[in-house]
Amino acid sequence: MTYQSDLLTTLTSRGYVHQMTDATALDALAGKQVVPGYIGFDPTAPSLHVGSLVQIMLLRRLQQTGHKPIVLMGGGTGKIGDPSFKDEARKLLGEDGIKANVASIRRIFERFLTFAPEGEAGGPTDAVMLDNAEWLDALEYIPFLRDVGQHFSVNRMLAFDSVKLRLDREQSLSFLEFNYMILQAYDFLELSRRAECRLQMGGSDQWGNIVNGIELSRRMDGTEVYGVTTPLITTADGAKMGKTMSGAVWLHEDQLPHFDYWQFWRNTDDRDVGRFLKLFTDLPLDEIARLEALEGAEINAAKIVLANEATAMCRGREAAEQAADTARKTFEEGASGDSLPSYTVAGGSIGIVEALVGLGFVASNGEARRKIAEGAVRVDGEAVREPAASIDVAAPVRLSLGKKRHGMLTPS
Repeated sequence: MTYQSDLLTTLTSRGYVHQMTDATALDALAGKQVVPGYIGFDPTAPSLHVGSLVQIMLLRRLQQTGHKPIVLMGGGTGKIGDPSFKDEARKLLGEDGIKANVASIRRIFERFLTFAPEGEAGGPTDAVMLDNAEWLDALEYIPFLRDVGQHFSVNRMLAFDSVKLRLDREQSLSFLEFNYMILQAYDFLELSRRAECRLQMGGSDQWGNIVNGIELSRRMDGTEVYGVTTPLITTADGAKMGKTMSGAVWLHEDQLPHFDYWQFWRNTDDRDVGRFLKLFTDLPLDEIARLEALEGAEINAAKIVLANEATAMCRGREAAEQAADTARKTFEEGASGDSLPSYTVAGGSIGIVEALVGLGFVASNGEARRKIAEGAVRVDGEAVREPAASIDVAAPVRLSLGKKRHGMLTPS
């Protein structure tokens, strides 16, 4: 289908759209006025990870096409946790932990979106960050049940895939979590009233929650609002985007060094390069078409472009250039480079198993021993096969796992 608005043309041509509600009406609305749109993020950690990046990019595309992004932090719903497609209840956070996480996560969004200068009202397309604790914390239970709860059918809520998954597995779903979908629908209603928000976006697992909010806004206020979901982003081998052997790929440098972030993108499967360039960079589509058409060893040039552009957007151009230079020196010249992840060693020496865990190359001592036994671990280029070996760190030492993971052990 051909769209008239820049918003839907951009989203569809770059591969962001999985489902939409009333695409024709949304296209018409986006073509004639600024559309405020939101995505919710629960502040369960100090950083978001790459699995959230497609949603962040959705907000970026919204702003790039002349509309207003609303970042909704779940300071209220974060106290409950979204049960969607989870195997068990999420650990509940306290007030202080949530506030600290919200402040930390805001720094990420400031790299992808344009916010109004602090203390200023801002223009019609400047991004805003809101917290649903502002209205959820003030709700009174009985009035909420009377005014909002009456619009929800328990039978229908039980039919949602996100709920059925837990029930079919005979896993506990608390009444607290069951309320999450009602509160998320109420968020859409509140944002419609407070900020004239007309669009909610999210991953495909949020479709049911988004539809609930659309119906609630229509029933209570007679307001037409819309929804867009993205496909589940998986790699060519079927793995979930952002999941690696060593854990989550964090967007904050506090949780993951620049070089490791750059290297994550550099290691992209050949089959994913074009798709990821569309989703995670601002490169024009014709340039992306040229890059994804490269074959054989030349596709590595496209991967380096992807790594540079994705890292520059999230970490800054200087960080991307440093990481690329470190990779070139490490792989082409055999030098250590300046921005490899490092681990400070006290006492002059360290066990190789401890060093692998300390650098974040493996998640456990057992995994470290397996990698050593496989011959995948090298110290300054020399293979090490003895798990009990120790490393003298009187001077910086390069530790490598496989061909693509390198780090420095430095003396204290």
